[in-house]
Amino acid sequence: MSYLNFFGFNTEPFSNVAMGKFYYNSPRHAKALAKLAYAVDSMKGLALLVGNIGAGKTTLARRFLDSLPEDKYEAALIVMVHSSDEPSHDKLRLLGQLYERLVFIRKSGKKAVVLVDEAQMLQTREIMEEFRGLLNLEIEEAKLISFVFFGLPEIDQNLKLDEPLAQRVAIRVSLEAMDQKETEEYIRHRLTVAGNSAITFTKEAFFIIYKYSHGVPRLINTMCDNAFLESFLLKKKEINEELLAGVIEDLGLDMKSPRLSGFFDNPATGGKEELTQAAEKDEIDLLFQGLEAN
Repeated sequence: MSYLNFFGFNTEPFSNVAMGKFYYNSPRHAKALAKLAYAVDSMKGLALLVGNIGAGKTTLARRFLDSLPEDKYEAALIVMVHSSDEPSHDKLRLLGQLYERLVFIRKSGKKAVVLVDEAQMLQTREIMEEFRGLLNLEIEEAKLISFVFFGLPEIDQNLKLDEPLAQRVAIRVSLEAMDQKETEEYIRHRLTVAGNSAITFTKEAFFIIYKYSHGVPRLINTMCDNAFLESFLLKKKEINEELLAGVIEDLGLDMKSPRLSGFFDNPATGGKEELTQAAEKDEIDLLFQGLEAN
């Protein structure tokens, strides 16, 4: 028996695998999608979405791809594993074929869109020049293709390897971490999708999850998944601050210096005597780096 059965879930609620059904359309996510939609609809050429590790860029990329009507767009999502600056012996032939294909798509009444996930892996001037060359493909004063890059903040620096390409970024969106209210709504949303929205989280539990995760979806998922496992093992149905203290310890935090500065100043917590120390930011950041590396 797993915690899924124990809590009555029909699927794992806090998996870090990007699944469209768990997409949470927060105001900042909705705004990001609207900006990207504008970029591809008006064929701006190059749009950029930047977010830190675990912010949900891949989930947003897939959501955006799914949102593009098939009768209007010819779209694809590619994930960069590594970049290569090795020249192709058939480059001219391939560019010719690509141009013909893009013209065909355009004449059929559709727009060509390529989404590039993990775009920070584009790390050479040569590969950036290739993208600039593709953006130069035009017909009747209209661009034939739009690119949307999804990547870590270092993509900004990588783009500067080819300054003319960097100047062609028409839309730039920064995907920020969620605030405390959105974190709670995000958790409740995933519980509902997984089949049981009646799970009890104390206000203190929501607060602690937010403070330790910084509102980063991947870290929220990790903490909640561990909390449900711990709760299942203890045969308890409530997620509270005491249980989360054990989860945080298991994840490697020193409970003598948890990042709960303001825990006792927050009206939602009611003040808990067992949690009294404030954390240094660098201690938490080191833990997060370890979690994110996994």
